[in-house]
Amino acid sequence: MPSAPSVASTRVAGAPQRAVDVEGLRRLRRRQRQWDRKAIGFVAPALLILVVFVLYPTLYALGISFTNASGFNVPELVGLDNYVRIFTSADTLRAIGNTLWYVVLYMPTTIACALAVAMLLNRSDLLMRGMMRTVIFVPFIISMAVAALAWGFIVDPHIGVLPYWLSRVGIHVPDLLSSPTWAMPTVVLVAVWKNFGYFMVIFLAGLQNVPRELYEAASIDGAGSWRRFLSVTLPGLRPTMTYVVVLVANGAFQAFDQIYIMTKGGPMRTTETVVYRVYSEGFTNFKMGEASALSFILMGLTLVVGVAQLVVSRRQERDM
Repeated sequence: MPSAPSVASTRVAGAPQRAVDVEGLRRLRRRQRQWDRKAIGFVAPALLILVVFVLYPTLYALGISFTNASGFNVPELVGLDNYVRIFTSADTLRAIGNTLWYVVLYMPTTIACALAVAMLLNRSDLLMRGMMRTVIFVPFIISMAVAALAWGFIVDPHIGVLPYWLSRVGIHVPDLLSSPTWAMPTVVLVAVWKNFGYFMVIFLAGLQNVPRELYEAASIDGAGSWRRFLSVTLPGLRPTMTYVVVLVANGAFQAFDQIYIMTKGGPMRTTETVVYRVYSEGFTNFKMGEASALSFILMGLTLVVGVAQLVVSRRQERDM
């Protein structure tokens, strides 16, 4: 890439020094303007897509959230009524609680499974570790709709293989998707099974950056496996962990596909999350204004968790 001309390079022998500097600055500014126009030309398509498909729909939805839009009427301004109605509706508050319960179940389970398997498959003496990495990653490339349909058949109490196998060893399981107690853990399990392989790959990449010398020094000092994990592995994975936590939290707050396919929010609304309620309010009850307001509340919850995680991680980095 050509470098910007310097003022000194524009000097001409015998010419007045001030005139040469002014001419050099003019050339430098002209070249800078040309670079700016080229840069704008490169990023303009991406900015256009961002404005058309992200910024405009977001601002439009924000405007809709203050109206009584149904999709079939001329929207009328109602102020904060939709937001007030959300925080006074028992069903909506239950959906927010279900979403937080989903996040609490999904986040630690997914991160723990991904980290444990990554550490296992990072061992150089493990046989067929390449094949095992592939097998564990494969569910991630499957559509969530397909995974939810498959697991719906697997746990079905009449035709499912899981209840059949467990019954053969004397364990009788209830209808998991019809149980208010077990429905949410079951849909969370499906999401964990599908996604933890992806985060395992991220942890594997992070483990490659942990210096082996630290493990050797810790072993010489007499540190056991658990102490090496706490004192070497976790500090070395701190940036990776921050990235994974943000991704997992973002995915947890947007849970919808497996819930729509496996439980339809039931039984007794015990699996109805905020995203599912946005769908039902907007496209079943045709309350677009309330659905838009609920989606912005969900965005606020996601932002709070993301910002809190970043603040904690930066504080830990300063304390190191």
